[in-house]
Amino acid sequence: MQIREPYFTKLFKPAVFLLALVPLVLLGLGVWQDTLGANPIEKLTRSLGEWALRFLLLTLLVSPLRRVTGWTQILRLRRMLGLFAFFYATLHLCSYVVLDQFFDWAEIWRDILKRPFITVGMLTFLLLLPLALTSFKLAMRKLGRNWSRLHKLVYPLTMLAVLHFWWLADSKARTDMPLLYTVLLAILLGERLYQAARK
Repeated sequence: MQIREPYFTKLFKPAVFLLALVPLVLLGLGVWQDTLGANPIEKLTRSLGEWALRFLLLTLLVSPLRRVTGWTQILRLRRMLGLFAFFYATLHLCSYVVLDQFFDWAEIWRDILKRPFITVGMLTFLLLLPLALTSFKLAMRKLGRNWSRLHKLVYPLTMLAVLHFWWLADSKARTDMPLLYTVLLAILLGERLYQAARK
């Protein structure tokens, strides 16, 4: 399965970009129309974080899809999907810092030390940050083989992101979505282990 180059560059890739912005637009409309429920800040923060996790999983899905379908062009979407994961993770963090804690750095620090799901969430973001900063061609050339080693951090950080979501959901007695994300991640990691074992 291949899309002709002009269509991929001028139509398909921009369409994926616009689709990736739809969750943000819908959340923005929810804020504007006051339809995010009784606790809109919690809903906004949680939804942004969940979309960050979804985009991380989509990023990991790219290579298996290429192997199954033979569609090599999909690899060119991986960086964009990864950057959207970072984009939503940054908004998730900003929502917590600005809207939930009102820049109360002392309280934020206490949260990081005392609430495990926030500790893991902050660690996940710190691991994601260097991947976003080195996701461009110049960084790839400068880092050489170290670039590939660095970007393998996507596997542990996605596991930490799922754990972050598990612990948050457990505090709210909701484990259906974390279970789904855990199964999806297990399948993606299992496929990579299988491919590595075949080499």
